[in-house]
Amino acid sequence: MRGFTNLTAMAIKLYLREPIAAFFTMAFPVLLLVLFGSIYGNEPSAMFGGYGSMDVSMPNYTGLILGSVGLLSIPITTAGYREQGILRRFRATPMHPLTYVAADVCTNLLMTVAGMLLLLVAGWVLYRVRFEGEFISYFAAVVLGCLAMFSLGYLIASLAPGARLAQVIGMVIFYPMMFLSGAGMPIEILPESIRKVSAFLPLTYVVNLLRGMWFGEAWSVHTMDVAVVIGMVLIVGGLAGRFFRWE
Repeated sequence: MRGFTNLTAMAIKLYLREPIAAFFTMAFPVLLLVLFGSIYGNEPSAMFGGYGSMDVSMPNYTGLILGSVGLLSIPITTAGYREQGILRRFRATPMHPLTYVAADVCTNLLMTVAGMLLLLVAGWVLYRVRFEGEFISYFAAVVLGCLAMFSLGYLIASLAPGARLAQVIGMVIFYPMMFLSGAGMPIEILPESIRKVSAFLPLTYVVNLLRGMWFGEAWSVHTMDVAVVIGMVLIVGGLAGRFFRWE
């Protein structure tokens, strides 16, 4: 347990020193909130079912954080550690290899939650955003979404030969999903043709689930979203474990 705690604490410090990871987790969603909030405000709109633009954007931006951690931070950091021989040295220690994996997942989850809380505080202070769900259900959706996107990140890190290529692959996947899944902007304002494309993006289902839990919808309403997200955790996570390389 001490090894896990120390490793997690060290990983958090290293995470905060990484400019790309820290920016997309902590600053970028808040910047989007301020930018689009200053343009559209948060007045109730029929387009959003009587909610304001920022009301519906809060769970979307949480999905954005999950996507940035899973597709940018994890692949770059993990592939970089392997490239530098850090993973090999971890494996050579008496500590069980799963301790490193658990500490890394825990670190990324904690950073995701920290970014989400910062976003929620900014949303409440600036726009008095509405939350109508149950905290436990919403947090469960966040954790499930984290596991799905993290699995994809670890798979990229496992297959990419180095950190530079892992970064390119992560960005190529992340940026289209950010704009087309509803994570970067409400999907209601996207053209119908783009919405059809979004049905093939995994982040779309994460955002849909988060949004449903944010507004207090039942899990049964999001059976498809839950099935896709759990399927990602099992299938993509299994592939990531199968191809994971320590050196």
